[in-house]
Amino acid sequence: MAQDRPRYVIAPGYLDSDPGHWQSLWAADFGLDATRVVTGSWDAPELEDWVTSLDAAMSPGAVIVAHSLGCLAATTWLERHPGVAAGAFLVALPDPEGAEFPAVITGFSRPRRALAGPVLMVGSSDDPYAGVQFTRDTAATVGARLVEIGAAGHISTASGRGPWPEGRRLLAEFVVGLGLQG
Repeated sequence: MAQDRPRYVIAPGYLDSDPGHWQSLWAADFGLDATRVVTGSWDAPELEDWVTSLDAAMSPGAVIVAHSLGCLAATTWLERHPGVAAGAFLVALPDPEGAEFPAVITGFSRPRRALAGPVLMVGSSDDPYAGVQFTRDTAATVGARLVEIGAAGHISTASGRGPWPEGRRLLAEFVVGLGLQG
């Protein structure tokens, strides 16, 4: 039996998601069913600030919809708060030890253990911030189902995703699998 409509917590990445980014467009579509994480450190991200900001936006049973650096904040938050979120939809999780990872970002690390609750990771074969093997290994480590979408860059506005209807379909299927109405 389906539960209430899902609530979403939108966790953008480094420098925030611009107005044409799929996260911004989806948040607008979700309306009052979405809460966007607001942090004081978009330009010089610090992990504890981002986790605290995610904590302020979260409500029990919400689905986290994270992109890039927001995924690393979300995995840390999920490790600290098992069972609170209904699930997590993690897109383009970056490698904090990778050559392209911005040096101005501090405190973030690769997830090292399984997460409680359902997690769907979406990765690209040519993401400049995460190699394919890193993405596969991380999905296995956290216990996520991984969907590889081919050459899609960092799955952002810059890589031509815009409203990203394929991603919206993946999220809807994930939410239905959680027992929530999409």
